[in-house]
Amino acid sequence: MNLTAKAISEGGFESLYKQTFTTYPNEKLKKRFTCYLSTATGPVAGTLYLSNIHAAFCSDRPLSVAAPSGQKIVGVNPVVMREKNPPPEKYIQVVTVDGHDFWFMGFVNFDKAVKHLSQGIFSMVTPAVAV
Repeated sequence: MNLTAKAISEGGFESLYKQTFTTYPNEKLKKRFTCYLSTATGPVAGTLYLSNIHAAFCSDRPLSVAAPSGQKIVGVNPVVMREKNPPPEKYIQVVTVDGHDFWFMGFVNFDKAVKHLSQGIFSMVTPAVAV
């Protein structure tokens, strides 16, 4: 079952987010973005969630990415890869304190995603915790 169908059947995206990830009692989902996580084996479709405390990615497809616990996000960097043909690819790079970086692409509205992620990550109540 894809994430949208699962969210509808389980009470919405906030409910799905809280079932999928470890959350705090005062945590609220602010935004969600359908996008792709860029990996060495190709892009992986999924949903990037932004709460008042965490940023988290979930996919229907299994991912073999191990993240150390306690990652705190330190930066959100919009990147546009310019090539003559095809049109430029737009990525958002999310960097953690310990030097891990994650590249997201394929946003419906890239500029809006950059705005919300930049504002949201820097206004988080507590450091992000990998779960």
